[in-house]
Amino acid sequence: MQTIVTTDTPVAPSLNQTVHTLSVLVNNRPGVLMRICQVFARRGFNIDSLVVSQGRDTRFSRMTIGIVGDPNGLEQIIKQVHKLIDVIHCFEHTSDDSVVRELLMIKIACSPAERSQVLQICEHFNGKTIDLTPTSIIVMITGESTKADAAITMFSQFDIIETVRTGKVVMARGEQPT
Repeated sequence: MQTIVTTDTPVAPSLNQTVHTLSVLVNNRPGVLMRICQVFARRGFNIDSLVVSQGRDTRFSRMTIGIVGDPNGLEQIIKQVHKLIDVIHCFEHTSDDSVVRELLMIKIACSPAERSQVLQICEHFNGKTIDLTPTSIIVMITGESTKADAAITMFSQFDIIETVRTGKVVMARGEQPT
């Protein structure tokens, strides 16, 4: 039986650890990322994924941080992140109030005889072929992290040369700010 991890699923139930997705809007200045990461490290949270990009307004950057840790300490971390000088706001997002996506690129060694099977799996996951050589194929899949995990599982019957994942990106639903 396969376990699917969501933003509300305990990763290690014995340790009472859960996956959380945070969105942090910050001033676009050097050293901000380091200071934010130190807050998580001091509280025993592991950063599972991190995406940082400049916003529409170049003075600001948006950080999407996937973290694993004790949910009882999450509120304190959010408060500590809010106290940092360059942080404008920090929110936790769940699957109920936001849309979370990830991009996966996977390079698979495959012979021409295996290619049709690889393409069928790619089609099943609504993926796209972005490179094709006589001996390999690169497939791009977007969706929730569980979809990317499932695609890797299906492609593991072939020789996977390399995988690259973006990490989660999140956007709040409706008119709520991200």
